[in-house]
Amino acid sequence: MTSRKEIPAGPGVCVGVLFQGTAMRLVPGGLTVLIMLAVTLGSTAAVLGFPGRTTGLNAGDWAALRFTVMQAMISAAISAGIAIPAARALARCRFIGRGMLVALLGVPFILPVIVAVFGLLAIWGRAGPASALLGVFGLPPISIYGLPGVVLAHVFLNLPLATRLLLQGWMSIPAEHFRLTANLGMGSAEVWRTLEWPMLRAVLPGTFLVIFLLCVTSFAVVLTLGGGPRATTVELAIYQALRLDFDPGRAAALALVQVVLCLVAGALALGFARRAEFSPGFDTPPRRWDGRTALARGIDAGVIGFVALFLLLPLSAVILRGLPQLAALPDDLWRTLGTTLIIALPVAALSIAQALALAALLSRMAPGPARVIEAASVLGLAISPFVIGTGLFILLNPFINPFSMAIPVTIAINAVMALPFTLRILLPAFQRADEHYARLGASVGMGGWTLFRLALWPRLRRSAGFAAGLTAAMSVGDLGVITLFAPPDVSTLPLLMYRLMGSYQMDAAAGVALVLLVTALVIFAVLDRGGRLDDHIR
Repeated sequence: MTSRKEIPAGPGVCVGVLFQGTAMRLVPGGLTVLIMLAVTLGSTAAVLGFPGRTTGLNAGDWAALRFTVMQAMISAAISAGIAIPAARALARCRFIGRGMLVALLGVPFILPVIVAVFGLLAIWGRAGPASALLGVFGLPPISIYGLPGVVLAHVFLNLPLATRLLLQGWMSIPAEHFRLTANLGMGSAEVWRTLEWPMLRAVLPGTFLVIFLLCVTSFAVVLTLGGGPRATTVELAIYQALRLDFDPGRAAALALVQVVLCLVAGALALGFARRAEFSPGFDTPPRRWDGRTALARGIDAGVIGFVALFLLLPLSAVILRGLPQLAALPDDLWRTLGTTLIIALPVAALSIAQALALAALLSRMAPGPARVIEAASVLGLAISPFVIGTGLFILLNPFINPFSMAIPVTIAINAVMALPFTLRILLPAFQRADEHYARLGASVGMGGWTLFRLALWPRLRRSAGFAAGLTAAMSVGDLGVITLFAPPDVSTLPLLMYRLMGSYQMDAAAGVALVLLVTALVIFAVLDRGGRLDDHIR
């Protein structure tokens, strides 16, 4: 057998190995694209072609579209705007409990929305401490319903995700660059201009896009805090068309409007993005020399303190409300927990596999087609899960009982819906690793699985851990797709909580909410272990 050292490192071998690697990327990447299109567009076509009456779009639907765009723009702008100084402060500050705070940043985003709304109402509602404090100064209580409540809830849910995504961007800057700026005597302003702003130009548009899409497709927040017809989103209008009016044609038309909105937003965001050009480093833990003045430290501490209070107070309310009710947990809780994990773990594995296949494909494509496929990856988030679920129900019904496929269908849809998150997290890291090490590996005859295992994966592990933890935790708290297919004897933790609240068993529901919170936090922390920043920052 020829050893690796004996393989000639000439241009012919390099080109041959690279060509072989490119060919190996086409099959899994192309298959992922086909599955993504079949699940999203295929199910939408099934709903659109379903025989039955349709009333078309009315004035209320167009009003819902206007409200959707307005609240999503405001929510995404506030979330990203606060996340920039928060991520920067966390990237350059060291303090006791920092690791725990970084881990807790993922909790609000992975909370079931109904649990998050409960915590926000406990703090910001008319009977909460915020309104009580205003009453001391003779001011009226806070009105949390309507646009203010929707924006508040969306910022609470999405600020942690925006902060973590931007924090990953800060961690992508090689440590040697910060050392060089320190040797050149650069201050915070110069470091911002030469290193941090170019990184943000690459990461911020994608972060804004993800938050915008989440707010566009939000359902439970608007259902609970929308405040009536004047605060209705397209997603809620789709639900009403399917569940109340049973008008699949109108629901499909609304879904297409939502898809066009999301694709336009994606095209604009990707158009503003600029790739950050950093030379490869040695994967050493970054150390910061800027931001050490008293003013900078005070600003960083103030930002971190504000974000911590804003996120942790509602979480504390959920915990305090649920602890006394642990004795009232239902008998089938552990079976329900097992079903929840059976769904969440495969969703995480499938979403990471899809994202890696697409990232490998996109890294070798021309910029134009690559942008089209990257924009199309948001279809799983852009198209309503109610439309996807209804379309799959229509397609499966002639051949098999759809209710018997509740768990596999839920896994498949959740994996496709998670693709925008996992791809957004993994693609920049994959492109950097592939650009810096693919040709180097090819020069010594390394390609395919060997190149991925030895050169690429060690530089993807942190991002993959974060993406897997985020995806699995989101699936743990999902209360969308499973409601369409689950028979009475199949339940997840969010569905169990929903059923308990529907039967006015509020004490038991509070206990399940606490179990759900702990489950999401544990599964996120375990899978995110490889991506925890404190493992790599000293």
